[in-house]
Amino acid sequence: MQISAVRDALADAARAVVLPDGVPKLTCSGYVPDAITEPHFFVAEYECDYDKAMRRSLDELVFTTRVLVGRADDQSSQRVLDAMLSGSGPASLKQTIELARGAPGEYALGGLAHDLHVMRVQGYRWYEHAGTTYVGAEVMIKVIGQGDA
Repeated sequence: MQISAVRDALADAARAVVLPDGVPKLTCSGYVPDAITEPHFFVAEYECDYDKAMRRSLDELVFTTRVLVGRADDQSSQRVLDAMLSGSGPASLKQTIELARGAPGEYALGGLAHDLHVMRVQGYRWYEHAGTTYVGAEVMIKVIGQGDA
């Protein structure tokens, strides 16, 4: 797998989220940005386990992604974040990103990986990014694919 391409594809997949009326469109990036326009989803750190199958046929990556929402109103910001962290619904990051798995028998992320799975949410808290405080959370995404590609 080409990690940079996978990072960008995850951001592209998240971009399809439909947020509630009155909330700005989710901005997304494949890398940690210097500054954000909220609400914002980005791919941050990752861990890679090489050689999960013989002859470089499978690598497993776990990406830590973050979603940050502005603090204009504490309760409404957390409601927007909750909608994105829900397991289903038009604002659900899990549901939206997993659409990039493709149809049965197709590769995920437009052919970049064998499969992906939005595994869990963690770290629901206040985050400081570039000197501004946001409410946010981490979304952990596992991606598996060809190791020698």
